Amino acid sequence: MQDAADVRLATHADLTTCSSFDHTAGNTAIQYAIDQQAVVLAEQNGKTIGYLRLEFLWSRVPYIALIVVSEDYQGQGVSRSMLDFIETQLRTNGHKFLLSSSEVAEASAQAWHRAVGFMECGIISGLNEGGIGEVFFRKDL
Repeated sequence: MQDAADVRLATHADLTTCSSFDHTAGNTAIQYAIDQQAVVLAEQNGKTIGYLRLEFLWSRVPYIALIVVSEDYQGQGVSRSMLDFIETQLRTNGHKFLLSSSEVAEASAQAWHRAVGFMECGIISGLNEGGIGEVFFRKDL
């Protein structure tokens, strides 16, 4: 059995680590998210094993832009720990719900969303490369 992951907000000292997990955002965007307390890291035995970055749609609606767990640690509750952490942060700051999404073709990502309490709330067809749609999820906090 693995030790439980420690979950915390990222700091600017974590920028290189964050960049290694997040290939979708540049350093400027990651730094901004860190400033907004919107980046969460999961660590185990001094090693970063998980990364979650929020964005705020219309500057006010929290949206999981990216959540990644190192392959060797998947299926061990790391993503749920990061999600629990950020949900507590969001509730403390007065947010009532959280959005997320996955590509239509990502059945395992959709199953994860449902398993952690998200409900499907819409789809945008043809949003991604190759015309693949995006399924959106909402979780009340």
